[in-house]
Amino acid sequence: MEPILELESARLVMRQWHDSDLTTFADMCADPQVMRYFPARLNRLESAALIGRIRGHFAEYGFGLWALQRKDTGAFIGLTGLMHVGFDADFTPAVEIGWRLAREHWGLGYASEAAWTALRCGFDRLPVEQIVAFTAQANQPSQKVMQAIGMHYDRAADFEHPKVAAGDPLRDHVLYRITRGQWLDTLHG
Repeated sequence: MEPILELESARLVMRQWHDSDLTTFADMCADPQVMRYFPARLNRLESAALIGRIRGHFAEYGFGLWALQRKDTGAFIGLTGLMHVGFDADFTPAVEIGWRLAREHWGLGYASEAAWTALRCGFDRLPVEQIVAFTAQANQPSQKVMQAIGMHYDRAADFEHPKVAAGDPLRDHVLYRITRGQWLDTLHG
């Protein structure tokens, strides 16, 4: 498969990562508000390692978490994209959609716009029949994005995230799904 290196939406470019993204990305991953639904904030080295894993996913599969850039300002604002789920669960193997935006870009519709673009790419250009999304039960903002892009909550599939420590309040996760057929229905309905 030809790698999918760049996508565009009305206001965003979803592109490959530049070395110059690291400083802003590390600041974002160290922000307690941005990371409040993750088990821990990331330092600069951990943020760089995450970019390395993202680049590795692109090299192996031809898609991944794209860096988000605003068209109007050229500013790097976060990430959005598709990745293979990196742990075993009842719903795996699966491709997941995810996003993370710097706080100053919240509330402007960028997460939903980019996620919609990633979903379209997934169903138009990848051989997947379903895309999943999951987050901590308390993460209502991400669940609202999942709903806004047409995903459906699967209450029966709620799970304890195996990479989150037992007893951590963020361990309990919700699962959302959308199938290719549901995606097509949203386009035509």
